[in-house]
Amino acid sequence: MGSAGLVAVLGLAALLPAGAEPCAALRPDSSAAAQLPGTWLYVAGAAQFPQHRVEMLLIDHAFLRLEPGASGQQLLISHYVAVGDQCFTNNLTYLEVAAGNATLVKHAKTQQTEGMLMNMSSENLLLIQYQMQRERTYLGQYLYARNLSISTAEREEFEQHAACLGLGAEQIVYAPWRTEVCRVKAAEGSNSPQPEPVAAATASPAAGTPWPGTAGN
Repeated sequence: MGSAGLVAVLGLAALLPAGAEPCAALRPDSSAAAQLPGTWLYVAGAAQFPQHRVEMLLIDHAFLRLEPGASGQQLLISHYVAVGDQCFTNNLTYLEVAAGNATLVKHAKTQQTEGMLMNMSSENLLLIQYQMQRERTYLGQYLYARNLSISTAEREEFEQHAACLGLGAEQIVYAPWRTEVCRVKAAEGSNSPQPEPVAAATASPAAGTPWPGTAGN
């Protein structure tokens, strides 16, 4: 991709204390975990810093695949991200499933908390919020959906969540989904789309490749 400014942040910072949550946003409880497995299509991201919005503009499309882990208390997260003519993958994070706290995104190796799931009005929407601190505080959030036909009201709901973080419309980037580098198909007998095998271009990303739901400071 040729840009040294692109930095993947998953694993680089810890979540701020719960008391720092803006707008006292509610989070789903453990009962929501049963609705989460499957594929989630990347709709949009909102980022605090201009360089992170530039990174998001490089992403044509992306999706997450959530699968139960062996322990029954984790949902493993696989990322698929299309940048240029390549589909990159990453499976270094998981969603913690625990009573009353089913919604923390953690790094598989470091166990650091990197994000949290937020309540949305529809079970067909997935909102991950990042509120992290390294050299400085970073705020961002990323919207996924079961399909890309989200309503105007659902977009407005996402934008209201962004406003709670102090992020305006100019700080939001919607994924264009112009290509099919990372292909998704509907699984037989399921309403949830599934990732389809992709060409040999699929690989672990080079250093600096941006992921939806990540950003570097």
